[in-house]
Amino acid sequence: MDSTRKLAFATGVLFIITFVASIPAAFSLYKPVLHNANYIIGAGADSRVLWGAFSEVVLVIANIATAVVLFPLLKRQNEGVALGYVCARVVESMIIVVGILSLLSIVTLRHAGATGAEAASLVIAGKSLLAVHKWSFLLGPGLLGSGSTGMLLGYLMYRSGLVPRRLAILGLIGGPLVVASGIAVLFGAYEQTSTLSGIATIPEILWEGAVLGIYLIVKGFKPSPITSESVQPLAVEGVFSLR
Repeated sequence: MDSTRKLAFATGVLFIITFVASIPAAFSLYKPVLHNANYIIGAGADSRVLWGAFSEVVLVIANIATAVVLFPLLKRQNEGVALGYVCARVVESMIIVVGILSLLSIVTLRHAGATGAEAASLVIAGKSLLAVHKWSFLLGPGLLGSGSTGMLLGYLMYRSGLVPRRLAILGLIGGPLVVASGIAVLFGAYEQTSTLSGIATIPEILWEGAVLGIYLIVKGFKPSPITSESVQPLAVEGVFSLR
């Protein structure tokens, strides 16, 4: 494969990793701690939480890599927007790390069988850390993550023609929808786990998973003026080696 094809393949794989790595923690591994206010003084399921934290660490690495790997190519279309996408991904990932640390702190503080004033103080601490995780989930992967991938990357892909424009429109629709939904959640219109919130994320999920993941792995980038020059192999192989 030439360097541009390698770049497309690497990008697709990284987006699939972000998609897959985000599922176990959110929908399974974190359930014992997220849905039990007294987890911090109960028997606990610490190994599940630790595995959830590990999957999110993988998510953070892949998140940043999706932006860094694409930057050498996308800056040819619009360097400012491409740099903005990198920055948004980094900030999103740092917010996710804050959420990971909040749940790991609950694991560290957990004292099964605590009673009286000690138990009460631990429960308060646990609820506070859960609140930090809730807001980090909304602001990180919710507003910044989906917003930047949908709007910024969607714009760059649409303008450059690296993917079919009708597919890039998914990002341009999905990004604003997720941002609007996140703002609605922020101001208490409905819960982040509500049906309305789920519906608002569908175009963005299709954009990141089906288009940026599967399409780039199978098809690669479409011929475009910004691919007329080869991308330096180091830009791809430095993050995701395909040799």
